[in-house]
Amino acid sequence: MSKIRLGLVGCGGMGHRHLYGLAELYKVGLCRFEPSVVCDPRRENAESLARKIKEIFGTQPVIVGNISEIKDQDLQAIDICTDPRHHHTICVEAASKGWDIMTEKPMGLTVRACQIMRQASDEAGCILSVAENYRRDPINRMGKALLDAGIIGSPRYMIHNTAGGEDKMMITVWRHLKNVSGLLLDVGVHFADIMEYYMGPVSDIYAQTRLHEKIRYNEMAGRDPDSLPRHSPGGVYEHWQAEMPAEFEATAEDAAYATLTFESGAVCQYVEEHATFGQGFWHRGIYGSVGSMELPGDRSGQPVTIVRDGNTLQGEQLLELIPDFALDEATSVLFGGERLWRYDFPFPETDRKLIAIEYYDFAEAIDKNCQPEVDGYMGMRSVAVSYGIMESGQAGRQVSMESMMANDINNYQQEINESLGI
Repeated sequence: MSKIRLGLVGCGGMGHRHLYGLAELYKVGLCRFEPSVVCDPRRENAESLARKIKEIFGTQPVIVGNISEIKDQDLQAIDICTDPRHHHTICVEAASKGWDIMTEKPMGLTVRACQIMRQASDEAGCILSVAENYRRDPINRMGKALLDAGIIGSPRYMIHNTAGGEDKMMITVWRHLKNVSGLLLDVGVHFADIMEYYMGPVSDIYAQTRLHEKIRYNEMAGRDPDSLPRHSPGGVYEHWQAEMPAEFEATAEDAAYATLTFESGAVCQYVEEHATFGQGFWHRGIYGSVGSMELPGDRSGQPVTIVRDGNTLQGEQLLELIPDFALDEATSVLFGGERLWRYDFPFPETDRKLIAIEYYDFAEAIDKNCQPEVDGYMGMRSVAVSYGIMESGQAGRQVSMESMMANDINNYQQEINESLGI
């Protein structure tokens, strides 16, 4: 089978994380991509990624500063790892060249940007895949199998609450800026996707939002990145964090308190708080007609817990309830088994493995000319849920997903769309 010539567009922290994910596939003999081009306006970033490709794959990619410099014949697919402001413009140009596309989440910076991306890829007949990793966690795969098997009965409500962050910078400055992303979008799309993965489509949203911490602080500023502990996702961001300002103004909301209703009639109590001081918390649970399921943090490898008929079930006991449960080939090989109920890898390694699964799914879609697991429609829904929370918070009323997907409600997003020129 011939290799799929791939271009990585955006060679900063996320671009390096993606390359390390591709390397995980390469190590286990499941990589169908040949990283042929690296693209970044910051030459230093592109050269860094090119060196890593040479070290891992033994090939030298072409280095360019802009996607327009890439020759059509050099590529078959691209992976967009830029900040979200550029996702839609890169997607449109790639689709015009006939390239298949994988893009980091959020798929687009607004619902309108997502519409543009879907239209461009549909008209060109290109695959559009959104790199959503939480649902690919083996523990979430198991949790979904338990739910689908009716182990807790019919789901009635979900609690999805998370809090922490204080006044610290979360990974990068742009994640705190409304016109570049904002925490409730950047993190929220992960949670929107996992909620719909478990509970089905959201129908209505009512929320309040806040910007609690208007000044954020970067503890890594000015420090030697080689001396810093690797605590960032994938252990790759410290180099760039050291160059970022020590403090800056945040313009995007950092807290949401919402009630989401699903088409099934089930309800979710949702708290996403990135400005909590003191004791942070995490709780994701699903409560059904005959029992409950507690789910661990994503990428933690910790087990699911079921409480039913007065009994607490965990670990291998749960596998007996889902005899047909099996992970796909890539997940099984990468995580070491078809029927996992827990795993124990360092966080950066887990991060790489889940990105590897995204790539595997993208390659399958290209080879079989079929839709990826998270396509443009699903990626757009996650953006619409996240902005539904913000639109509801601004309007002070409930909003429907039908209106959000049609882009009929966009008062909050109007400023962003105007900054994008769309």
